Amino acid sequence: MNTPATTLYERLGKRPGITNITRQLIKNHMANPLVSTRYAASDDLDRVELRVIEFFCAGAGGPETYSGKDMLATHKGMNISEQEFVAVIDDAMAALETCGVDSPTRNEVLAILWSLKGEVIRV
Repeated sequence: MNTPATTLYERLGKRPGITNITRQLIKNHMANPLVSTRYAASDDLDRVELRVIEFFCAGAGGPETYSGKDMLATHKGMNISEQEFVAVIDDAMAALETCGVDSPTRNEVLAILWSLKGEVIRV
């Protein structure tokens, strides 16, 4: 049972858990025809994976530092559609479920991801 003092970072399994979730997320993206071309076109998927791990660790309250660009700068000019954004969120929710993250924690992550919509879609 989670206590209110438990951080999101801890509930996601700290860095090892977030690393597993991120790897599953990227697998999901690569299998998703709505977004797979964006990831397949990456010249350094290992770097993308590392930045996603850092982003989730830092954003979930962990001690890690995020060394990437902010969300707006990262997505500027990519012309990401609403459909792609929802597909990415669906992939993230599936990754969390596959990795055994409980429903309340998945909902918390969903709220955080949804809050980033304005920094991702058509910027």
